Amino acid sequence: MKLRLGTRGSRLALAQTRSVADALAALGLDVDVIPIKTSGDHLAQVALGDFGGKALFVKEIEEALLEGRIDVGIHSLKDMPTVLPAGLSLAAFPPREDPRDSLVSRRGGGLGDLPPAAVVGTSTRLAKLESGAYDALVVARAGLDRLGQAPAHATVLPAEEFLPAVGQGILGLEVREDDRETQELLGRLEHPGTRMQAEAERAFLRRLGADCHTPVAGYARLDGDALNVTGLVASPDGATVLRSSISGLASAAEALGEKVADELLARGARRLLDAGGDQP
Repeated sequence: MKLRLGTRGSRLALAQTRSVADALAALGLDVDVIPIKTSGDHLAQVALGDFGGKALFVKEIEEALLEGRIDVGIHSLKDMPTVLPAGLSLAAFPPREDPRDSLVSRRGGGLGDLPPAAVVGTSTRLAKLESGAYDALVVARAGLDRLGQAPAHATVLPAEEFLPAVGQGILGLEVREDDRETQELLGRLEHPGTRMQAEAERAFLRRLGADCHTPVAGYARLDGDALNVTGLVASPDGATVLRSSISGLASAAEALGEKVADELLARGARRLLDAGGDQP
């Protein structure tokens, strides 16, 4: 059987899709990787929250799935909206990679070592740091690992102190709901612990109803049969930060994520979320 894997065409997207392709090939499957240009790739220099948010990175891939042009969509989970189009589902989550962020600076050291009024960038390339446009960058550790990059001045930021984006380090394998054969095949790549983390974090984000304008972070950490879920909502200027954590049975992952969101909403998170939506 041949599986057609659809992915964005960036170096990172192709690298992480190749890891899935290799795992499927090891199971004896014939695999084609099909790069697809997404709206997010066309709008790389604009604020994505103003042009459709996260859906920009998955829309064309999901259309290809629904039209039968590919069999599987390979996504960075943090790029995916919490509600999927009718007829599609996330069939499998391979083992999660490092969920933490890294601070990559020109001078070395951690956050406390940055100079006064330092310019720190996100969602940008390391070349921007080398050009002198920034003093430091915050980048996903998983992305560096997948690309085999080891910058000289990179410091891992502990997840307990610098909460990562929801779904960071997780790949979501999306399929048509009626394609039972592909679902069963992808199930062989499933990592149950990663699914519990993904479900908790996405339930947290879905309950908040957050968009791309507002600083929101969430992380579910497994400890045996227990799951600790931490969520954060901040004002766009960082002056107000709300944070909450809860622990419970990992089998109740979605409920735990929703409880963290409810706690933050009870403490005023809706005001911060609404304010973020007013940002340009």
